[in-house]
Amino acid sequence: GLPRFRASARGLECGWHQEGKELFGNRFATRLNAFVPVGPDRAESADTPPVLRMAAQAATVEGLTDIDLNYPDHLEGGPSDLFDRIRDLGLSVNGLAMRYGGVRSFMQGAFTNPNRKARSDAIDLTKRGIDAARTAGSSLMTIWLGQDGFDYSFQADYGRMWEHLVEGIRAVALHDPDCMVSIEYKPNEPRAFSVLPNLAATLHALTDAGCSNLGVTLDFAHMLYAGENPAASARMAAEKSTIAGIHLNDGHSKRDDGLMVGSVHRLATLEFLCELARCSYGGVAYFDTFPDASGMDPVRECEANIRSTRRLAAVAERLARCEDLAGAIAKHDAISAHEIVERAESGLPAEADWP
Repeated sequence: GLPRFRASARGLECGWHQEGKELFGNRFATRLNAFVPVGPDRAESADTPPVLRMAAQAATVEGLTDIDLNYPDHLEGGPSDLFDRIRDLGLSVNGLAMRYGGVRSFMQGAFTNPNRKARSDAIDLTKRGIDAARTAGSSLMTIWLGQDGFDYSFQADYGRMWEHLVEGIRAVALHDPDCMVSIEYKPNEPRAFSVLPNLAATLHALTDAGCSNLGVTLDFAHMLYAGENPAASARMAAEKSTIAGIHLNDGHSKRDDGLMVGSVHRLATLEFLCELARCSYGGVAYFDTFPDASGMDPVRECEANIRSTRRLAAVAERLARCEDLAGAIAKHDAISAHEIVERAESGLPAEADWP
């Protein structure tokens, strides 16, 4: 069957009072490329494949349970027993994520490339990635179509591009109905305009593709600079599709900054987690942050993300069951709602007066 982490409209039936299991189930995953070896105290010998050196460093993070691997990047040149060796480090493979950027023939797109052979090659590569994910013991493949878009006016046939996009998504989803294929959208970068820039376009594509094992990956920073409210997008994704994965991070809403969780938009992060609790999301918390971009210690940064997420998730779970907050929101009473949230963050009962 499909992975247990799917969150959909069915999870909303319990309303605001669902008890459920703890949000994220104490499972935390991270972006492996953040763990670039920084010295002999953090790395194995030079003979160890880079992916295992990064995994070994990630394994030192207190509280980290899972990693995601990029396909084919992280599997090229890796040992045949790569997944076993990752498990020996005490980590599980949450899922694989497709990367098309390293293939020159995909520069004009993967699923929407104007060249038929290039499109076929991209689909075949993705199918091999799905097979690799299943071998790793995972049932999640995340697809970010970064090369699929356009840069100039009069460059693209938008109708044909959409047809090719839907055909590609449908083809890879049908390859293994027991593997969740999750689409991660992003407004732009590397293309000036992405073919899937926001949640609305992504939901439209998934509806057109029409496969039950398709879902959405919600990246917090991507939603911010797509001009979306993350909590509202979470509710819409759960209502209309499946939240198959989330990427926690933060940013200044201008680009994909990859900052630490809650470091800029703390209240919006809390509301996002609260909405995930309401729709019974049961997957991991995945950190798509970039400590390597500013020379931060990736182990300390990841541990800080785990601590922040645990604190925020605990408050979010309380708020998701809070009848006073439900009442304030039902009346669009922003003042009362804000005070209730502040009390919850301070550890006070919702109805308590300030000391």
